[in-house]
Amino acid sequence: MRIGLQKYLMASAVLLAALLVRWLLDPLLGQSAPMVTLFGAIAVVVWIAGARAAAIAAVVGYLTCDYLFMAPRSQLVLGSRAQVVAMVVYVLTSALIIGIGQAMRTARSGASQRAELLRVTLGSIGDAVVTTDPRGHVDYMNAVAEKLTGWTQAQAIGQPLSAVFRIVNEQTRLPVESPATRALREGVVVGLANHTVLLRKDGAECPIDDSAAPIRNEHGQVSGCVLIFRDVTAQRRAAQDKAAQLAVARLLAAIVESSDDAIVSKSLDGVIQSWNAAAERLFGHTTAEAVGRHISLVIPPERIGEEDQIIASLKAGRRVDHFETERVRRDGQRIQVSLTISPIRDDSGKVIGASKIVRDITRQRQAETERQKFVTLVESSTDFIGICDLQGIPSFINRAGLQLVGLASVEEARQQPLESFFFPEDQERVTKQFFPSVLEAGHGEIEIRFRHFKTGQARWMVYKVLALPDASGRPIGFATVSQDITERKRMEDDLRRLATNLSEADQRKDEFLATLAHELRNPLAVVSNAAGALRRAGNETDAIRSSTEMLERQVRQMSRLVDDLLDVSRVTRGKIELRKQPTELGPVIEQALEAARAQYGGLNQRITVDRPAHPVHLVADPIRLAQVVGNLVNNACKFTAAGGEIALSVREMDEQVCIRVRDNGIGIGEKDLAHVFEMFAQADTSPERSREGLGIGLTLVKTLVELHGGTVVARSEGLGRGSEFEVRLPASALAAQQLPGPSSGPVAARGRRILIIDDNHDGAESLSMLLEFGGHETHLAHDGPQGLEMAEQVRPEVILLDIGLPGLNGYEVCRRIRAQPWGHDVVLIALSGWGQDEDRRRSNEAGFDKHLVKPVDHEVLSKLLDNLPARSGQT
Repeated sequence: MRIGLQKYLMASAVLLAALLVRWLLDPLLGQSAPMVTLFGAIAVVVWIAGARAAAIAAVVGYLTCDYLFMAPRSQLVLGSRAQVVAMVVYVLTSALIIGIGQAMRTARSGASQRAELLRVTLGSIGDAVVTTDPRGHVDYMNAVAEKLTGWTQAQAIGQPLSAVFRIVNEQTRLPVESPATRALREGVVVGLANHTVLLRKDGAECPIDDSAAPIRNEHGQVSGCVLIFRDVTAQRRAAQDKAAQLAVARLLAAIVESSDDAIVSKSLDGVIQSWNAAAERLFGHTTAEAVGRHISLVIPPERIGEEDQIIASLKAGRRVDHFETERVRRDGQRIQVSLTISPIRDDSGKVIGASKIVRDITRQRQAETERQKFVTLVESSTDFIGICDLQGIPSFINRAGLQLVGLASVEEARQQPLESFFFPEDQERVTKQFFPSVLEAGHGEIEIRFRHFKTGQARWMVYKVLALPDASGRPIGFATVSQDITERKRMEDDLRRLATNLSEADQRKDEFLATLAHELRNPLAVVSNAAGALRRAGNETDAIRSSTEMLERQVRQMSRLVDDLLDVSRVTRGKIELRKQPTELGPVIEQALEAARAQYGGLNQRITVDRPAHPVHLVADPIRLAQVVGNLVNNACKFTAAGGEIALSVREMDEQVCIRVRDNGIGIGEKDLAHVFEMFAQADTSPERSREGLGIGLTLVKTLVELHGGTVVARSEGLGRGSEFEVRLPASALAAQQLPGPSSGPVAARGRRILIIDDNHDGAESLSMLLEFGGHETHLAHDGPQGLEMAEQVRPEVILLDIGLPGLNGYEVCRRIRAQPWGHDVVLIALSGWGQDEDRRRSNEAGFDKHLVKPVDHEVLSKLLDNLPARSGQT
């Protein structure tokens, strides 16, 4: 009611103002245009008060103007036809103004209502909303936006959006461009961004998802933008919790898979549900074979009743600890095991299955048996075996030891001073010199006389003493295993006499060996010729061909042995002479390798050769030099198991040619290493040894190398760790001038720049080593993100990419590399333990050029790399 009255009062004021203006203009206008000011007044009244008020104003205004400004003045008379027409025109004009004004007023009211509806809507939605003008200044923000940014709408209006909406990257902490900025600049909708943090006005942080869209006017021009963002703290925390749970699950799975103990889960009815890698190794059944089958798969029939007892304990909620029993492998072998079985419960606490840890204690049982055998052996030994403290008080002496010195028991021995065990003349040497040296070195050996306590008789002993340390390495006692050598001492004089006779026999032996080797050549030649004839027969059968190859191999072996026998005879008699001449080393090495491949090709050994690309020259006897290299390569093949590796390398250094032959065979023990070049010395002397040979090949190598003015050394880190022989010979630049220039041969394959991405450290480094032997440049990375970073830095030609990588798997790494401009031409080769058609299809879809299954055949990989086309711009 009050609002309606105000509108009419305002309308009256407007009308009076219009009449006042006309009155002021009257001296100028006179009777012309008496109602000229009324039309504006009517338009204003209809806008502020509505059509009714405007109509009233039009009528009142007309009457007032007719009375005041139209002739006759001060009267309300329609005096002439012109006045009637003027009144009609006034009415029509006023009606038109009122109609237009009312329509505009109605449109304004509708727009206001829509604006209010939009305001209420934006204020009630759960997301934060901010709108800006074309310059990017805030012109509206809802309550949620106020809460998240810490700015009130009053504070934010007119401020640059960058001041109110400050965002950084969650990981790098670097400022991030607002999506609203891009929406204003490009006029496009900017989708949700991830890993964005909003910095509140008070400095607090809030992770958000945000997006923005341009606001366009009726002409399609960008007149501002709307920014929408939401607090994702809860979602981010939930994602982190889920990731943590997944990490824990992966950790537990990795622990289970990497455990040395077999870990098996089963249901209460005995059905196997999980089976780790250690279970596969222990029982011989694969996971696919075991899962889903009954646990009786590994239980001997006579022990199946144990399973019922175990299940009863589990149902009662009791854990079974260290239950020792027997189980059976896939091959039928029985093994001793210790079982620890725990119940598996569901969320309600009900037992629904069992987790079983199985430890193989077969070796432990064998060790206990061996320990008992050792105790029996010690007690039955004829050697003096004893243990004492640093003061010499014994804690153990075996029966033979007690009898040797004439004592009845260890208790009786404890009553005797240490020095009383030795003959009087030797006591000071043992106590003052020998035992202090044992404490310093940790061990010692001396020939000394023991004293018999009852008879006083002296017994010569090899007294071997070992210092016994505690956990910190400090000596706390001595142990000895000593042998009675009294009889040996008596025999030494006889042995000295025999030595002279043996020297003469050794000379006759040398003469015999030389004669035998010479006589063996005739029948060997016949056998060799016969084998060659058989091979060239046109109708040979498989059996004949196999026998022929066997004969030829054995003839070559026997011929080599005969050569060695002749040479050792020449060495003994000093008859070896060299025929030195300018020699290129390459053909000599090829000759030696060809002979070794022919002899040992059936072992499938891998022989690698690394030598300079240019010819290497020296002055030497090429036949004897080939014999040196051949004996070293044959020795490596002989003492390396089938499938092993032999590496031959040639280097020029300090005016010398260095030839190294390395293998991963049986190796050489520390004691044998010092005698490896001695005549007839062999590291493997067991009766059942399978390595043929006379033990003279390395002696010949040493002799021939030294005749050439060179040196040869042997190295090994011990048994089972392979060996290396290094020959150094004088190089000769003059020899190259006396030889024809090298003939053009096949061009060596160009080395590639290769990136190996594999989380297995050890697998990656060994593959790198093999590729570098082939002349390639390699780089390593061990997870997905590191691989991407290394690829960006190195820009490799070839990437060998493991599929199962931490951080990012191989498929995703491949896709991201292919997305880079430099990644289009990179050759990507997948390395995987999986090789089914589906795995190869996935690799192809991810963008790989090739899919190789682990373990990779190096020859296949080398051929693949050699056959790759050269990239443009690469040299």
